[in-house]
Formats: sequence, C-alpha cells, structure tokens
Amino acid sequence: MNSVHGLSDHSLVRRLAAAPCLYTDVEARTRLANWLAEIADVPAGQALAGLCASSSILEGVLAGLAVGSPHLWDLVRASPQRLLTLLEREPKRCLADILAKAKRGIAAMPDETEVMRILRRMKAEAALLLGLADIGGVWPITRVIELQTALADTAIGAAVDYLLVSAQRRGPLNVDPASPGTGSGYIVLAMGKMGARELNYSSDVDLIIFYDAAALSGGTEPAIFYVRLTRSLVRLLQERTADGYVFRVDLRLRPDPASTHIAISKAAALDYYESRGQNWERAALIKARPCAGDLVAGEALLAELSPFIWRKYLDFAAVADVHAMKRQIHAYRGHDAIAVEGHNIKLGRGGIREIEFFVQTQQLIAGGRYPDRRTR
Repeated sequence: MNSVHGLSDHSLVRRLAAAPCLYTDVEARTRLANWLAEIADVPAGQALAGLCASSSILEGVLAGLAVGSPHLWDLVRASPQRLLTLLEREPKRCLADILAKAKRGIAAMPDETEVMRILRRMKAEAALLLGLADIGGVWPITRVIELQTALADTAIGAAVDYLLVSAQRRGPLNVDPASPGTGSGYIVLAMGKMGARELNYSSDVDLIIFYDAAALSGGTEPAIFYVRLTRSLVRLLQERTADGYVFRVDLRLRPDPASTHIAISKAAALDYYESRGQNWERAALIKARPCAGDLVAGEALLAELSPFIWRKYLDFAAVADVHAMKRQIHAYRGHDAIAVEGHNIKLGRGGIREIEFFVQTQQLIAGGRYPDRRTR
C-alpha cells in the first residue's frame, strides 16, 4: 500500500512513481533504518518514519540515495525538517518558492558573506528536490534539466544583480535597484549546456561576459571595473565555504581566452568575431543565450553576431576548418576503439562531442538559409 494519509495528492511524496532497484538492497534499507532511528526523537524524524512506513516507493528512493548518491544522502541527513518540507509540498510550487525566496533575500542583503550563504543553501535545497523528483519518476529528464538550468539562471542573475546594486552604492554605475541589469551594460551569455537549458547535476556553467563601456559614468576605467565585477561574480558562485559552492564557472569560451580579460568590451568582441572568429566559435554561439545582467543588450549583441554565426554560403576555407575540427576529435587517444569498460562517452568514438559536432555543422550549413534551423 503506497498511499500516504493526510497529504495532498499533489505533494511530492504522493507523486513518487518509482524507486531505484539496487544490488545492495539490504545494505541500503539498513542505512536508512539506522538514520531514522538516529532522528526518532525529533518531530521531523517521527514524521519521516511514518511516511516511509506508508510509502514503499519513498522508502526505496531514500534507501537508494543512502548507497547510491553520497551528495544527496548528505543533504537528506543534514536537515530532516528540510526533507520533510520538500516531501509534503507540491514540487513545482516548492521549487518556485525556493528560488523566489533566495532572490528576495539576496536583494535585501548588503553583506556578501550572507549572500554566499543564501546562494549555497538555495542550491542545496533545490538540488535535493530535483534529485528526489528525478529518481522518484515525478518529472522526466527533459524537465529536470530545464529546472536545473532555471536554478542556475536564478543563482547567476541574483548574484549579478547584487553586484550591480553594490556598484551603484560606490558610485561608478547608475542602475535601478528594482531592475539592476537594465542599462548596466553588463552582458552575461550562457553557453554550452546552460545556454541550451540542459544542465545536468555536475555541469559547470560556461559563460562569456561582455560589457558596454558607455554605461559607466565618466572617470571610471571600464575594463578594470567590469573585470573586477566578473571576478566577484566567480567568487560568489565558485568559492567553497562551509555551505559548499554553487556552480563551477568556466569563462574560456570567450574570444582568444589566452590573451583577453575575463570581461570583454562589446566593440572588441564584434571586431574579433568579424575579423578572426573561427568556425568552432560559430558552433559554440549557436547555444548562446543572455541569462543575467543587461538582457536587452545581450539580445541586441546576439542579433549583431547573427551574420557571423549564420552564413548563407561556406567557402573552401570554412569547409577545411570543419575538417580540421573533425580531425581534432579523432585525435583523442583511443577514439578509434569502442569498448564497454573505460570508453569515454564524451570524447570517444560515437560520443557526445562527435554527435554534437555533426548536428552543429549541419546547423551551420543550413541555418544561413533556413532560420528554423537556428535552435539552441
């Protein structure tokens, strides 16, 4: 009997549809039982024991986490009350409230240390909810990766807004605290899996940071200001604290990363792509999406880059460049062999990178003439 009395039919625990099958089933259930015994003297522990007794699916999901996911099991054990709250609420509404509460808290918080704490606790709570809904069969994987991306959008957007308002207090930037990104000239493009709204549990966030120098007041050096702002953004998201970290940040998809700053002026970027942009950068920009800061300016920048990304015709040099990209993929050690054990599903033969290469080259070839092919 899997019914759970006293809870809405829309609650997470009532919507769980599946539990992982484990080879170490006895060990898993023993670990879960031991933990429930440890917390039996607190109200949340008693409630969780009751839920597990009433729902074999919930018991199976939590037992699966106990042996199959150290990270999620740590989150479960860290706060029985948090777990109980997640299970009792409707998951979609619960996730929206987690993100909105964190965003409000950060907007009202002048202290950077507290902002970092809020971001990390938001990530932990949302990650546990998404993990439970994913493993328990509440949401399909396509929905889960969309919501993982929404979590990243919220974290990065809230961090950027906090930094922009802080900059206004110091004087060099004039923004509306109610909408700090608008007119700030600070453009954050999501790339890769984040740009395509398909982040997984362990993904880095690939970002490119551009800026419009005209947004700053006179007397402030734009490059210095926006580079410092970007370093602060990376610290807010990536630095490990007692609460962990939010996301690892990768800024290497920017133009000529070995010799450019981590924030690049819009004018310099347009000049680079027009004169020296490479085909792999065209392919990468297929997924580009403004995710934080000045979203309107970000969309305008992508519109200006559209002729670079989407060309009606490919010349011989471009075709040769595509072949060179393919040879680089094949140069990966072990690419020619396919083996079950040890096969690299990202870089190996028939792997993720090779599939992505094929799809994106077809998009680059056809997208210049057929706008409906220009999807992320």
